[in-house]
Amino acid sequence: MGSDGAQGAADDIVELTATVAVAPGEDAARILVVDDERVIREILAEFLTLEGFSVHTVEDGEKALTELRLHPYDLLITDLKMPRLSGLQLLEKIESERLGVLTVLMTGFGTVETAIEAMKKGAYDYLLKPFKVEEVIHVVERALYRQRLQTENIRLREALTIYRVSEAIALQHEIDKILDVVLHAAIDEVKADVATLHLLDAKTGEFEERVKVVAQDMTSPHGGMPSPAFGVLTQQFSQGLPILAHGGKASRFFTESSSPEELSSFVAVPLQVRGTMVGVLNVFSFTTAKKFDEGHRKMLAVLASRAASAIDNARLYGELVHSNDSLRAANESLEEMFQQTVAGFAQALEESDLYTRGHSERVAVYSEILGRGLTLPDAEIRRIVQAGMMHDVGKIGVRYDMLNKPGKLTPEEVAVFRQHPEKGKRILDPVPCLHGLIDGCWCHHEWWDGGGYPRGLQGHNIPIVGRIVAIADAYDAMTSDRAYRRALSHEVAIGEIERCSGSQFDPELGDAFVKLIEAWRKEMRERGMDSLVPK
Repeated sequence: MGSDGAQGAADDIVELTATVAVAPGEDAARILVVDDERVIREILAEFLTLEGFSVHTVEDGEKALTELRLHPYDLLITDLKMPRLSGLQLLEKIESERLGVLTVLMTGFGTVETAIEAMKKGAYDYLLKPFKVEEVIHVVERALYRQRLQTENIRLREALTIYRVSEAIALQHEIDKILDVVLHAAIDEVKADVATLHLLDAKTGEFEERVKVVAQDMTSPHGGMPSPAFGVLTQQFSQGLPILAHGGKASRFFTESSSPEELSSFVAVPLQVRGTMVGVLNVFSFTTAKKFDEGHRKMLAVLASRAASAIDNARLYGELVHSNDSLRAANESLEEMFQQTVAGFAQALEESDLYTRGHSERVAVYSEILGRGLTLPDAEIRRIVQAGMMHDVGKIGVRYDMLNKPGKLTPEEVAVFRQHPEKGKRILDPVPCLHGLIDGCWCHHEWWDGGGYPRGLQGHNIPIVGRIVAIADAYDAMTSDRAYRRALSHEVAIGEIERCSGSQFDPELGDAFVKLIEAWRKEMRERGMDSLVPK
């Protein structure tokens, strides 16, 4: 790049730069600036830092590539014309190594052809030199906004993956097909290069590799695949310690003296059935700078839990399938697995949320208390409990920061939040075996007097499942900590249910709940389980 171009850009930037510095916070977006002209690097770093971003600079593409391999960045701003490695060549390297950073190209020689070529190689946008501050800030903010949307989409996709995998394995009775579904999901969701699943052989007491899945673009490591040291793994698992390691630190989990040089990251999670370990799910990354994190490990743990339940039921089904009595037992086991799937899905939705963790389980408990007190049939009570577990499934479509906003929601946010019953219905509707749960999901915000949502149903037009879950949901919401307030006392919550019976709640159900919950609280205290009772 010529010095005149650099000076022109510098003049434009200096003229408009703010004079008040804003120190980057811990959560500031990380930006890497690459340009062979020192003045451009320094000026971009200065005004982006003033805007609150965390900025690092290097002078060529080779150093940029090294930096990206070592540290995560949210955005890369790179010059097009550079010695050693041009901007387009850097783009190719980023794509081939899956370094996962949004890239903006700078150029003083912009043409339509240049822009098209940059976009083809994975660039998000480009800037023409000389440029002004507001142009750069606009592009940076737009790129980071897109990245935030991608992050939210990843969370939504993970939740839906757990749901789809749970449904897929619930319909399978062959262990190999179940394991294949789980391993492909593991590869797709955490972007692993290799996933293996070992099952414990009851006769030999050894773990044997049952299924192995390799990513399509994976190149085998020079030293071959490392072999998990199951003695070390089982000891870690028995102590409740997670197994997540990077590079050479993963070597202690393998039988070989050292892990392959190409190994970037390793995660192992146990498959357990009724407290007994029956297998291990292992995932490997041999891609530089692709390291698994705790979120990935938790995602894999949920998949392993679903796989373990399905394997247990598949084995049971296979043993009993040849007799009528055995078939009935297998069907009961499959129904139990379905209930476990419902619980696992609800747990996955709440895993990352401090305030709503356990909410669905408690709503299911309170719904069961009311259902049993009304002497409903056992089948109806089971449906009510499962509906309580799944009543908030539509919230996977609501942004995480909105669900945990400490202040008052805006009218627009309220409108988005109120869509979750409809979204829940749309999620459950395509799956026939989940139709019985729709009433609880769709109708738990309807009011007895017709003032609720989404349909404004009134009185007995609201399905009884919806009326029951509405009371259980409200009671737990009031007696639990939320981002916007501390938990209310049991007495205050009961007072609210009594006050709102006849307007928000079915008056007969509200009266029954008040009596039944008091009896339940007394019973729990007598059993020494005060910690489970709202204060």
